[in-house]
Amino acid sequence: MSQPEPGAVVDLLGVLAYAELTAFDRLAEDARLAPTLTGRAALARMAAAEIAHHVRLTERLTELGADPAAAMAPFTSALDTFHESTRPSTWLEGLVKAYVGDGLAADFYREIAAFLPEPDRDLVLEVLDDTGHADFAVREVRAAIEADRRLAGRLALWGRRLVGEAITRSQAVIAEHDGLAELIITGTGDLAGVGRLIDRITSAHTQRMTTLGLNP
Repeated sequence: MSQPEPGAVVDLLGVLAYAELTAFDRLAEDARLAPTLTGRAALARMAAAEIAHHVRLTERLTELGADPAAAMAPFTSALDTFHESTRPSTWLEGLVKAYVGDGLAADFYREIAAFLPEPDRDLVLEVLDDTGHADFAVREVRAAIEADRRLAGRLALWGRRLVGEAITRSQAVIAEHDGLAELIITGTGDLAGVGRLIDRITSAHTQRMTTLGLNP
């Protein structure tokens, strides 16, 4: 497989760096919705892990000769629009968003990471590693649904909305950045390969919804 263009690597690290920064912001904000101090502390610890990931990415961008702020700037509008349009109104909606929405994005970035050379491949996989949010979200959401079955339908609709918005924004980002599009197409081999990549991501999303106790 041919080496990706340096600009494509900077683009990928840039969008991830901004994603980690917004993840920190969101987790810190969601922590204030927590119904218990235990939940609040858990999300605060996860937020700290996300900002540490952001720092690792910006350090690598600097090593590559890129300005981190400039590398992140092209992606702020798309990510901010997504988060503004999917702002959770409850503690549970915030957990579903982090588990389902962020999980789908992480799957996508892991797929792309396979096309990168070292050390960037390992760096991307490192910052995408779960900070404990997945297990925490599953426990909290499933417990809430067991206590009130009426929540399942509303949260399932919320999960589907999140994924629809995430896919729309991801497509827009790729369409606006030729380097990322070429990285994906070259890495998967052809459009059929891109289709298989999408199938894998969709399958993982379905499994996450099932794990939460929600209909995909």
